[in-house]
Amino acid sequence: MSRSILVDVTTATTPRTPVRVPARRAALDWRLRFGALSLIWGFSFLLIKVGTHGYAPFQVTLGRLAFGTAVLAAAMLVKRERLPRGVRLWGHLTVAAFLLNALPFSLFAYSELTIPSTLAGICNATSPLWGMALSLVALSEDRPTRVRVAGLGIGFLGVLTVLGAWEGFSGLDARGTTMALLASLSYPVGWIYVRRTLAGSGYSHLSMTGAQLLLATVQLAVVTPLFTSFPTHFSVVPLLAIAALGALGTGLAVLLQYGLVAEVGPTTAQMVTYFIPVIATAAGVAILGETLRWSTPVGAVVVLAGAALTQVRRGGRA
Repeated sequence: MSRSILVDVTTATTPRTPVRVPARRAALDWRLRFGALSLIWGFSFLLIKVGTHGYAPFQVTLGRLAFGTAVLAAAMLVKRERLPRGVRLWGHLTVAAFLLNALPFSLFAYSELTIPSTLAGICNATSPLWGMALSLVALSEDRPTRVRVAGLGIGFLGVLTVLGAWEGFSGLDARGTTMALLASLSYPVGWIYVRRTLAGSGYSHLSMTGAQLLLATVQLAVVTPLFTSFPTHFSVVPLLAIAALGALGTGLAVLLQYGLVAEVGPTTAQMVTYFIPVIATAAGVAILGETLRWSTPVGAVVVLAGAALTQVRRGGRA
């Protein structure tokens, strides 16, 4: 979900030097993998909602991280990758794991107890807006332009449209919506931290991300028993949703994203972010039967337009 503005961690650790693509062709065309990644992340919000029907939010997040870590561990074994070394490095990875995985995943799970998965998916699309605003303060080399500032303002208007500000936010669960927006804010905070502390570490994306997910899993394994009791009944459908959320939405998605960044670059790969709320909305309405006010899709389009403008660099390039 969604760091760059991608909803996971790979792009955040992408070095600034161009990534050399291997000469051999990938088994699947990158467009097919791009579409698969969009679908996987778009359906993640539906899977979170289904998972919370049978398990506590912390349990959903713990299961998600555990299955995701297992997928990356298998990939590391196949590619003979090792975990990074160094106490200082692992300390920074611990903070990154909290900001980019443990915290936002938990907040989204808790938010979907009271808000539709469609709204959670749209809130996730505000990450680029938060990221642009924070980067202006935290990253001295990231200077604002009129277009990017305009994008921030447009995106903010889109958020107000989604939330129905002119109606006094009536019918809106403030707590759940706030949690979803805080989850989307946690991502760019984590990206900036990673950029400042882990860029140029010398380790591969797979190794760094595997270690990060492992640490996030440990964090949730410690926290979950303190706030939840062990399930007395294992609901099959929610459990399958959690397994898919972890194995596909966290594990496989990271591998797909890693390959896309290496092949077509982060600028193209990050465009997946703009498809996530569309797919999340369609899935929530069609499969879960969630209601949709006109302001939700209209506001989402405005949010995405603003987010796109915040990514325009000097010279007109994203």
